[in-house]
Amino acid sequence: MEQRASQENIHEDLEDQEGEYPTWVVSTLTTVLVVTISGDIVGNLLVITSVFRNKKLRKSGNAFVVSLAVADLLVAFYPYPLVLLAIFNQGWKMGYVHCQMSGFFMGLSVISSVFNITGIAVNRYCYICHSVWYPRLFSNTSTVCYVGLVWTLSLAAILPNLFLESLRYDPRVFSCTFAQSVSSLYTIVIVVFHFFLPIGVVSYCYLRIWVLVLNTRHRVRPGRHLQAQTWPYNLHGFITMFAVFVLFAVCWGPLNIIGLTVAIYPSLGGSIPHWLFVASYFMAYFNSCLNAVVYGALNKNFRREYKRIVLKIFQLA
Repeated sequence: MEQRASQENIHEDLEDQEGEYPTWVVSTLTTVLVVTISGDIVGNLLVITSVFRNKKLRKSGNAFVVSLAVADLLVAFYPYPLVLLAIFNQGWKMGYVHCQMSGFFMGLSVISSVFNITGIAVNRYCYICHSVWYPRLFSNTSTVCYVGLVWTLSLAAILPNLFLESLRYDPRVFSCTFAQSVSSLYTIVIVVFHFFLPIGVVSYCYLRIWVLVLNTRHRVRPGRHLQAQTWPYNLHGFITMFAVFVLFAVCWGPLNIIGLTVAIYPSLGGSIPHWLFVASYFMAYFNSCLNAVVYGALNKNFRREYKRIVLKIFQLA
């Protein structure tokens, strides 16, 4: 009872904090969110279109890339615009249902992003380190099943929020989001099993690939599991996806660390510095527009297809 009362007091304190930001802070948050939404929509639509248009990109492994782009688009079309409206209205005026749906889709997006990044890492690991097994493990049919599993597990992970009533409006970030202090057990499970554990799997996969890369460069020839004719492509593709993983971990890490800390020590919920909490949220939001930039910067096939699509649009206009 004392813990629940403490949690309710924290929530009430948060409600009292609404509208405390100076104009320049609100303007900065608005700018970050507008840039995020614009970059998210344009960039991820380019990614999806590129994969379907370019035969070199239309391979089973990129199914996770498309799925990750869909997860990023999910928040750009619904939750983020509602956050903008909350900023403009200086509070949540869209009602209870939109609050619950906004928080639900935001959670679904981030968890599916983690699982898609894990799928990409496992796919790259099998393709580079165990190329003999790869065709059997990642056929077109099996890959579609893996992507379906990613979204099924993501949905299962986020559904308990609707029963725990843990999706609430937080005036500090102008968002209806997961209230970390509502259920310590659920918060710990989500953070550990749906962030840190997948990050551990991804780290293992990329560590093994890096070891193989270094050994291969040292021997000046492809390793026994590598196909010499595809090794340069494997290396460039690996670096691209590794960069996506690093950016995701950097952007979402602070928020998950805060969530885990608050879950273990609920009394600290009200003592998290405002600037740190807000910065961690908007860093996490900003991640949704970065992946397309990484693909364009590091992958020549994506970069070339981006140019073709943009030129085609200008010709039609």
